[in-house]
Amino acid sequence: MTQSDFLRDLGITHPIIQAPMAGGPSTRELVAAVCNAGALGSLGSAYSTPEQITADIEKVRSLTEKPFNVNLFAAGYAPESQVDPGPMLALLAEIHELLHLPPPTVPAWPVNPFEKQLQAVLEARPAFFSFTFGIPEPHAMARLKAAGIATFGTATTVEEGQMLEASGVTAIVAQGAEAGSHRGTFVGSFESAMVPTLELVRSLSAAVSRPIIASGGLMDGRDIAQALARGARAAQLGSAFLTCPEAGTPEAYRRAILAAREDTTVITRAFSGRPARSLLNTFISKVEGKEKIILPFPLQNALTRPMRTAAAKLGKSGYLSLFVGQGVTRARALPAAELISRLVAEMLQAQAAS
Repeated sequence: MTQSDFLRDLGITHPIIQAPMAGGPSTRELVAAVCNAGALGSLGSAYSTPEQITADIEKVRSLTEKPFNVNLFAAGYAPESQVDPGPMLALLAEIHELLHLPPPTVPAWPVNPFEKQLQAVLEARPAFFSFTFGIPEPHAMARLKAAGIATFGTATTVEEGQMLEASGVTAIVAQGAEAGSHRGTFVGSFESAMVPTLELVRSLSAAVSRPIIASGGLMDGRDIAQALARGARAAQLGSAFLTCPEAGTPEAYRRAILAAREDTTVITRAFSGRPARSLLNTFISKVEGKEKIILPFPLQNALTRPMRTAAAKLGKSGYLSLFVGQGVTRARALPAAELISRLVAEMLQAQAAS
C-alpha cells in the first residue's frame, strides 16, 4: 500500500497522527483541531468511563466532520494479589503533607474496564480504534471489524508487530525507545524492547505487510520525513502536541516541557507501576533506588493519583508525571493547526533536500 493510498483510507491529507494521550492532554478540542487541520486526532480514553467515552465522541463529532481515533489499554492490568503497600505509603505520606493532603490510603484494586469501554466504542462507531499494552481477544477484534472500525495496535518489537498483523489490525504503530509516556511492550522484557524508532520502523517494514505508523521522539517535519523514508506510512506525534493551547496539559507540566534545555527524560515506574518515559523530577528521584516498593500497575497509578492531582492544582511539577519523549527540547507552544502547518512545511523541505 502506498502512502497516498493509506492517507486516502484514513481520510486525512497529511501523514500526521496526534497520539492518544490519556489522562487529560487529549481534549475534545485538541482532537477536533487536529482533524480539521487535515491530520488524524486521537482521544486518549484509557482512564475514561464508558459514559465519558460516549460523551467525548459526541462532542468531537460536534466540532469536526472528519474521522478520528479512540484509544484504550487492551491489557496490562496486573491481577489482584497480596502486596505490601507500607513502604510506598510511608514515602507518600510526607509528600501528601507537603501538598496539604490527608495521609495516603491504599485504594481498591482497579478492575480492568476494557470490555465496558470497548462496548461504548462499538456503539459510537468512530472511524478508528487504537490500542496498546497488548491485543484484544479475537472476539473483540471481530466485533470491531464487523462494525467497520479500522484498528491500530502498538508494537515495540518485530515479534509484537507480527502478532498484531496476525490479529488483523489495519496498521501497526511502531513505538520506539524515544517515545514519551507508557511503554506498550506486551511480549518479553521492557528492557529488550527499547528499540530506536527509525530502526524499529525499518525492521517492521521488512517483517510485516501492514502499514507502519512511526512513533517515538518525533517532534518536527524533518523527523517525519526520516520516518517516511524508512518505510512508515504516517507519523504519530504526542509530545509535540502537549504544548498546544487546545491540549489539557496542566500548566506546570506545560512549563516544564517548554523550559527543558536538554533531554533529562528517564524510564520510570514511579508514577504508575508500569515503565514510562518522563522528565526527571523530585518524585522520581525520591523513588530511585527503592524500585522494589513500587506497587503493580494500575494500583500504583491509583495510589499516586491524589498526589498528581494536587500537584497540578498547586503548580508543583516535581510531583507530576511529566511524561514526554526524548525530543522534548524541540517543543513549540503553537495552536494545533499552526503546528501541523509547520510540520508539513518542514517535512516537504526535508524531502526536497534529500
